[in-house]
Order: sequence, then structure tokens, then C-alpha cells
Amino acid sequence: MIPYWMSRTQLMLGDEKTDQLMNKNVLVIGLGGVGGICAEMIARAGIGKMTIVDGDVVDLSNCNRQIAALHSTAQQSKAAVMAERILDINPAIELTVLNEFVQEQRTVEIVQNGGFDYAVDCIDTLTPKVWFIKTCIDHGVPIVSSLGAGGKMDPSQIQVADISKSYQCTLARYVRKYLHEMGIHTGVEVVFSPEKIDKGRVIVTEKAFPKKSLIGTVSYMPAIFGCITASVVIRGLYNLKH
Repeated sequence: MIPYWMSRTQLMLGDEKTDQLMNKNVLVIGLGGVGGICAEMIARAGIGKMTIVDGDVVDLSNCNRQIAALHSTAQQSKAAVMAERILDINPAIELTVLNEFVQEQRTVEIVQNGGFDYAVDCIDTLTPKVWFIKTCIDHGVPIVSSLGAGGKMDPSQIQVADISKSYQCTLARYVRKYLHEMGIHTGVEVVFSPEKIDKGRVIVTEKAFPKKSLIGTVSYMPAIFGCITASVVIRGLYNLKH
């Protein structure tokens, strides 16, 4: 039975595609500006089973762009805050919450044992990001990866493409480089923007650890990246081309 709260989705997609979404299992790693809204949009589409992963806590500097970030949630686990939101949207969802930063072997364990229909990479540190992508490819799990949203202002430039077609994005360049070293050149769908970044909006600081720099952001841009990333997953799950 399709619940009443999904009636508008049912009207849009029809019974068959809505039912398909209700029987799918999605993994989202990274619940920041992009990943938080992405996970929520996937939940609002009626996904039946989801695993969300993030080991970070809400910082007040996140309030300009992250859906989990409020003054009332400062220093709370992002995974816990998002879990509460998702369960309030769909109390029937089978939700697994992992409050951790995943590294190589742990990523393999999660992907290998999860039975996922789709995976979403919203990780913002390079090594775990690349390893997650490779692990999904090795295990035949379809994955979409969100690349750099920081420093961008123009949502009309956001694109969805194979990673081999990404350009003028620093994060994309490094991800491609490391994937090439692993023998992976194509087959990874990404969301990216070729918009040029004002280098004056980037500062190098130890406060960004484990990253090396902080980059300016505006409220809507990570959210739009997240919504587009969610659309790739949702449409992919009921076999619509995007």
C-alpha cells in the first residue's frame, strides 16, 4: 500500500514507479551541505530502506548551508539529526545510522554487506571519496558522486555527466587522477560545475583538517547540488534515463 503522505509522488510517477522506490535500498555517505539535503530528498521520494553515514557534528559555521545545522543542533551528530528528520518524514523507513568517518576497510564492509541498489558519494575529503567510489564499482553498486560545490554561485552551470567529461573543477581533477591510478577512467556519474572559483574565497588553514583549506559557500548552492544528486538516484532507481 502506498501511504497517503506519498500521494503527490504517486500522482506524479504512477503506482509502479512509486512502488519500486518503496522497495529500494540506498546508501548516502556524507551529510553536509550536499549530502544532508540529498538524503532528505531521497527519503521524501519514499525510499523504503536507507543507510546514512557521517561522523561529524554540527558547527555553527554550517548554518549558512546545511539542512541539519541550526543553533539548536550545534555540536550534535549530523547523522543523528538527519535520522530524526528522515524518520519524521517517513516513520516506516528502514533506516540505518552510522555515526562514523569511514575509511578503506570499513567502506568495503558497508558496501559489501548492505545490499544497496544505489550509493551516493557526498564525501568532501579526497582519499575516502575515491576509495568509496572504487569500492562501489568493485561491488557493482551504481554510484553518483557530488563534486565541488564550494566557491560556486551560479546553479545554471551545474551538470550531470560521466566523470571523464567533468572539467574545470579542482576536486574532479584530483578524483580523476586517483581513479586513473586505480585503472578507472569512466563509469562514474558525477554532479559538478565548471564555474570558475574566485581564489580569494579560499583560505589555507589548519582549522580545515583533514582538508587543507576552507572555501566560501552560499546558502543555495550545496542544496541544489544535493537535489540534483538525489534526482539522479531517484530517476535511476525506476529506470528513467537522466
